[in-house]
Amino acid sequence: MDRKDNFSNIKHLYNRAGFGIAYPDLLQLSKRKITKAVNGLFISPAPGPDLTTITSDEFKQQQLILAGLNGKKELTPEEKQQREDITKGRNEKSRDLNLNWVQRMISTENPLLEKMTLFWHGHFACRANNPFYAQQLNNIQRKNALGSFKTLLMEVSKSPAMLDYLNNQQNKKGHPNENFSRELMELFTLGRGNYTETDIKEAARSFTGWAYNKNGEFEFNPRTHDPLEKTFFGKTGNFDGEAIIDQILAKPESSVFICRKLYTFFVNDTPNETHVKELAAHFYTQQYDISALMQRLFNAEWFYSKENMGNKIKSPVEFLVNLSREFYVTYNKPQILIQLQSSLGQYLFNPPNVAGWPGGKNWIDSSSLMLRLKIPSLVLNDGILDFDGKTDPEEEAVIALNKRQKPRPVKSYVNAQADWPKFLSCFPRDMKQTEMAAFLLEPAVGKKISDLVAGNVNLKNTVIAVTSMPEYQLC
Repeated sequence: MDRKDNFSNIKHLYNRAGFGIAYPDLLQLSKRKITKAVNGLFISPAPGPDLTTITSDEFKQQQLILAGLNGKKELTPEEKQQREDITKGRNEKSRDLNLNWVQRMISTENPLLEKMTLFWHGHFACRANNPFYAQQLNNIQRKNALGSFKTLLMEVSKSPAMLDYLNNQQNKKGHPNENFSRELMELFTLGRGNYTETDIKEAARSFTGWAYNKNGEFEFNPRTHDPLEKTFFGKTGNFDGEAIIDQILAKPESSVFICRKLYTFFVNDTPNETHVKELAAHFYTQQYDISALMQRLFNAEWFYSKENMGNKIKSPVEFLVNLSREFYVTYNKPQILIQLQSSLGQYLFNPPNVAGWPGGKNWIDSSSLMLRLKIPSLVLNDGILDFDGKTDPEEEAVIALNKRQKPRPVKSYVNAQADWPKFLSCFPRDMKQTEMAAFLLEPAVGKKISDLVAGNVNLKNTVIAVTSMPEYQLC
């Protein structure tokens, strides 16, 4: 493989396995074999501590107060205000939790771990009214993101966030609630067609008694557990929830389902079933070792084939994190990242439903695309570049490159600064405009883009123009 191909492959690897790569690191890694670059992703620095936006003591204190208030038939005005203050405080903590995770993705030295956490966040989609539970689940996903899928699945299934979201707290003997057992098989492990309605009902009975206590800890309640025999996947026994999960993972279909989801996220929106089955067989024989699976995926020749490069639309979070990391962006009012997530259709910790975000082409519509195209100029030029209501992306790029046209100064609502000296210092002084475009864009730079940027002498304007192109939305 020549240096040019390896350069492209390393860039592709880091775009998919993380959130992009700095130019000096790309130059250095392109001198090495792709297998060594892949191995390097798995020996990154330790993931660091859990997110602790909400402390355990803070949570327990709130729970104690609420328990007292909920035990009263009537509340005084002061007590009503106290409950409202707790609700307001939790809403603020939920926003802080979101921003703290986004900031971790922007600053992490272990991007693969955070990218995998982002994948599991969508796979085990969950909305928790209590930010402490949401934080717990996020930390579970991070801790096990590259470990054992069985351990990850077990801990997610026992988390207060998921038990509450899928109503297993109400799943009791004599009155089974099937919500959790249904989604466990349909969305988390097997997919439709690989279980029956009877399996769902019997699994629900097995998960009776799985609950959490006032301290936000998993707790098995034998008094509400159905101890009678159940028949699941044709086998009869006194199964509990762990036995059900073991039987689910014993089916190779679980491995295929997980690998298809991973393939869609990391490789191509249209799964190649031959490649999926190749991954699934490896995942199954490796006893659901996620690291072993991801190393197999990133080392596969087909991962670097042309049809799998520059073909995926960045999710809103990938787009924002990639832009922020690449240009060392500081947000003076980080709350804008909440607004942008909401406007672009991916508000972390708030998926549309238990199936998660649909992804792919669903990330883009006429409204979100135009906002995406404007965000780079607002962030990178502090909102000075004014597109003056134009809707043609190519015209937006021309404005950035045309030195003679003076855009109207517009106060940026984004209120962010890119560290231009730090970004530009990464490149050779004689860096050509087309080379810069080729680095910033994952799709190949064609004649139209080359002609657009070739005559410009201002590298900063070139960068803003290129990041304002539709091609920058692809990875």
